[in-house]
Amino acid sequence: MSDIRFLPVPDGLANERVDVALSRMLGLSRSAAGKLIDAGKVVIEGEVVQKSTRLEPGHLLEVDMKVQKKAPAPIVGMDILYDDEDVVVVNKPVGVAAHTGPGWDGPTVIGNLEAAGYRISTSGPPERQGIVHRLDVGTSGAMAVAKSELAYTKLKHAFKERSVQKIYHALVAGHPDPMRGTIDAPIARHPSKEWRMGIVAGGRRAITHYNTLELLPGAALVEVELETGRTHQIRVHFASINHPCVGDTFYGADEKKSKELGITRQWLHAVELTFSHPRTEVKTTVRAPYADDLESVLEQLRNPS
Repeated sequence: MSDIRFLPVPDGLANERVDVALSRMLGLSRSAAGKLIDAGKVVIEGEVVQKSTRLEPGHLLEVDMKVQKKAPAPIVGMDILYDDEDVVVVNKPVGVAAHTGPGWDGPTVIGNLEAAGYRISTSGPPERQGIVHRLDVGTSGAMAVAKSELAYTKLKHAFKERSVQKIYHALVAGHPDPMRGTIDAPIARHPSKEWRMGIVAGGRRAITHYNTLELLPGAALVEVELETGRTHQIRVHFASINHPCVGDTFYGADEKKSKELGITRQWLHAVELTFSHPRTEVKTTVRAPYADDLESVLEQLRNPS
């Protein structure tokens, strides 16, 4: 199949900017459309266009979809936890995004799987193909990626319907009381603190179940099961009850203690995924061992010098 696409401009997009129109016509993000244009891959009547070029009725866009991709930086420690013809589950390291996006050109799970020769599902938006759920850049642990179209469809639905069990371990400041419980508080963008989420009346309902596994000096290791999946849910919920994740200075963790322990991110790890296999329907559980920096903090607290 040719990489060249010829796209007549529909009447509804006449006088629109090329980058905006192209994103709508191809189902790309605006940033992905902009990259095609910046690479000189979009031509009208033999002329390479700029992103701000306005379309006219009758224009025919000639788009070369083949863009030379920059080789992704190697990811150290991204172990494969599970792999078959439909699904691959990785132990995502901290500092790695699930996929590319606006403002992120660092290492990604998808980029490195592709570089390693893994076949990924082509379903979904171009920059998020194969992605059925995500972990924050600053959170490590088990993350599943669809390799087949069947897996993408079924797993995407399973995550949406909350039939996938997601278990996290978090090290939180102080000792929660009660030691086992549920936090049910709505989450939305914080009204005054940019880039933060917060407990906001009228926000989306968020439910977090937790159970304390181990009490440590000034901290507790808790097991967390999410009933919902809101942005920064675990971090926001535990901060809201005055037990922020250790190292999570963004949401109120003690900076001095974080430096003493040598942790530069929130102590939060996606330790387990349980899902019905998309092809066999067999219940499948995958566990992800802690990253070295998380293990180091536990060791320091368990064996204080």
